[in-house]
Amino acid sequence: MIAAAVGGYDINRDLTNGGPVHNALFVVAGLVVFLGFIFAARFVAHIVGEQLRKRQVRSDMVVVSRRVATATVILLGLFAALGFAVQSANVTLFGLLLATVVAALGVQDLLRDYVSGYYVLLERHIRVGDHVSIDAHTGVITEVRLRVTLLKSDEGHLIVIPNSELFTKPVTIYSAPVESRTTPPK
Repeated sequence: MIAAAVGGYDINRDLTNGGPVHNALFVVAGLVVFLGFIFAARFVAHIVGEQLRKRQVRSDMVVVSRRVATATVILLGLFAALGFAVQSANVTLFGLLLATVVAALGVQDLLRDYVSGYYVLLERHIRVGDHVSIDAHTGVITEVRLRVTLLKSDEGHLIVIPNSELFTKPVTIYSAPVESRTTPPK
């Protein structure tokens, strides 16, 4: 109030000394950066989707991949925007470090299953209808999901196998159909 009465409001002093206008500009810059990352996320998701369609990947995998790409770019944008808004790169680094620690410790097995499922669906080594033996279980693959593979045993039981086991344990894929085999696998 005194500065306004005596010499008027000096915007140059406000910008150089970190006044409210200076802080508001950084918040606006953070919002602009975040909006830029949102548009970039849509563009990256589109590119990811087109590349996967060219490789003739299943449509559900294309949708999941697009969502993962979008979420990743938006999360990076959020950390960058917060870094601008509080005028510190430490916020961005801290956010990335925190996300890495949570992912590494908190959901390690779940992430391993999802990543393995992504590769199972992408590589197509195991398909629905294949007669397989995984660990001590033998049967026909009825469904391959992103996290688990469903196996119907020769006795008719439904066995749920985490996809990470498909990478850590030996898997035998029988080439002959079940009807043409003369002896059951051991």
